[in-house]
Amino acid sequence: MAGVEKKQKRAKIHLKRGDNVLVLTGRCRGRTGKVLRVDHKAGKAYVQGVNMLKIHERANPQANQPGGIIEREGPIHPSNLKKLS
Repeated sequence: MAGVEKKQKRAKIHLKRGDNVLVLTGRCRGRTGKVLRVDHKAGKAYVQGVNMLKIHERANPQANQPGGIIEREGPIHPSNLKKLS
């Protein structure tokens, strides 16, 4: 049938902001941190101090923001995280 789209099934994310988690796999294995935010649409979580990325930002004089290399957290899949009590 033309024009009918299949609805994608999304996995349920059992994490919420503020949860303490342990990273199970990847280059940050063994680190713990607090969940900063959860992106349900992309199926990713952002954990404090885990999967740090270097972002090159341009200066914006109108907003009084300096440019440079900024470190911030990157997304990580929830299946690689374990919720700590």
